[in-house]
Amino acid sequence: MAGEKILIVDDEAEIVELIRLCLSKEGYQVLSTDNGETVFDHMQRYAPDLLILDILLPGMDGIEICRRLRLSYDIPILLVSCKSEDMDIIHGLTIGGDDYITKPFSPSQLVARVKAHLRRMHQLDQHKEESRKLSYPGVAIDLLTRNVWVNGALVTLSAKEFDLLSLMAKAPDRVIPIIEQLYKMAWGVDSNGDTRTLLVHISSLRKKIEQDPAEPAYIPTVRGVGYKFNSSGGDTQWTKC
Repeated sequence: MAGEKILIVDDEAEIVELIRLCLSKEGYQVLSTDNGETVFDHMQRYAPDLLILDILLPGMDGIEICRRLRLSYDIPILLVSCKSEDMDIIHGLTIGGDDYITKPFSPSQLVARVKAHLRRMHQLDQHKEESRKLSYPGVAIDLLTRNVWVNGALVTLSAKEFDLLSLMAKAPDRVIPIIEQLYKMAWGVDSNGDTRTLLVHISSLRKKIEQDPAEPAYIPTVRGVGYKFNSSGGDTQWTKC
């Protein structure tokens, strides 16, 4: 739906203007700031629906901004980086970034990713109307509150980690063939051959819910095929919340 507010955080005026032009043509309200210190004020004042966040910023960098925002906000965060910042990208995705795009980028690709993330958010808002829980030995997933318990203990997942877990848990024991398909289910767009974002999120998710992430019981890799959620992965029975 048009009219959503997009906040751009980037100190390169030409990049900001290009993004503003592309998104404004699609009917989005576009806000911007070139200073990481002002992001939190903009979040409270304007309540944007999506954040486009450059990793390299003067003062507080994009990684720290992302980390702090995830303590209070659940909106999609699209990281923008140069190709030389691979480790920063991985770190940003691990602490709560939803996706990334590298400079120079195609305006149409940026618009497609923004639309996909906003569409996913609207779908999640609709799902919040459903009071439904998925319960398996050792794991419970509340689709309404987006909470997850492992052996009775509440674990904190990023928005995209929760999306991936719930997608697979809704079809337990069914192999989701090839990484490309899972990427498209979770992000709403094709990966264009770069599925690193998905791999980082799966790795981070395993660290949070698996007893031994190196030998995953809940989210095993089906070699040469894809991933699946193992409904009997937990060895410990737990009391339903």
